[in-house]
Amino acid sequence: MTAQPDQASEQAGRIIISVDAMGGDAGPGAVVAGLAASAAKNPEIGFILHGPEVRLRKLVAKRRDLNNRVTFRDAPDVVTMDDKPSLVLRNGKNTSMWSALESVRLGEAASAVSCGNTGALMALSMIRLRKLPGVNRPAIAVLYPALAARKFNVMLDVGADVRADAADLLQFALMGASYARNGMGLRRPRIGLLNVGTEEHKGRAELKEAHTLIAQFSDSANFEYVGFVEGSDVTGDAADVIVTDGFTGNVAIKTGEGTAKLISTLLRDAFRHSLLSRLASILAITTIRRLHKRIDPRRVNGGVFLGLNGTVVKSHGGADATGVSSAIKLAFQLAKSGFTDRLAARVASTAEVAQEEATPSAADAAKTVNDKYEG
Repeated sequence: MTAQPDQASEQAGRIIISVDAMGGDAGPGAVVAGLAASAAKNPEIGFILHGPEVRLRKLVAKRRDLNNRVTFRDAPDVVTMDDKPSLVLRNGKNTSMWSALESVRLGEAASAVSCGNTGALMALSMIRLRKLPGVNRPAIAVLYPALAARKFNVMLDVGADVRADAADLLQFALMGASYARNGMGLRRPRIGLLNVGTEEHKGRAELKEAHTLIAQFSDSANFEYVGFVEGSDVTGDAADVIVTDGFTGNVAIKTGEGTAKLISTLLRDAFRHSLLSRLASILAITTIRRLHKRIDPRRVNGGVFLGLNGTVVKSHGGADATGVSSAIKLAFQLAKSGFTDRLAARVASTAEVAQEEATPSAADAAKTVNDKYEG
């Protein structure tokens, strides 16, 4: 269903985010609650909400902050976490996920957010939005809590594809640098390549090859390459952007989420141990809340699909209202910065940079990169 005239006028001037209301573990209630939290904080944002319209209207009607902020698109079917991407591609036209991406493709919304099946969302995004010219494999980038002053590092890929060769890792570095500039305001981000050690002789063959390629592009692509980094640097201040393959990146973020939950649980249990510890928790309540907020994965929820003709943010499947609101905030910030257009310009310039900056000894490697990403 399209917006009514009064709804369209109310939405005018706002940045519209297309939201898949279905597919998350917590159901559409958590998604609508996340929309309401975002709307209460940001008057510049509006929504297109996709899913069973009758059901969603009832949920939205209970949220005063969403009054005249939501347009509905009726989509009766749902992509479940167990659905195979190939099945969704063939039979998913009536799903809320497909509908949410269509709003971006048609220019109705600036970006899309979904808590649904990651594999299906990536497959649909590649088919409906298409890859940017020059991109072989899109990547998922996330913000990872870190000790740096900016509080977060960018990591990619974290699960779009378990494989990545040297040319893919170079492309991830270029896209990650663009994300850091536009999403975090870093003029010259530092790029690190994740490895089992910082020594140049360590690692698989594709990592050593990528090490050489990324270094060649650093000046003209306007980033600083710091070389190999280790797992301990993911939360450190050695690099702003951590580049890795999707298998390693996904294991890293899931390990980080589990560690954050472990710390929270152990800290809570420790303060409940005795009457004295309970008293100490009262005295330290402000510090405890600050720590919990700092390591809470819900507050940095949202992985960005890089390399597509449109901005798609994948929210964690188990996200609650706080997590959904965080993903929406990220989608809004990227849309407002014009991130997709800037990323497209950066990717399109890859071939030109290679021709201008490749040394004679690296000409063959640069030509391989250009040929692979042609068209």
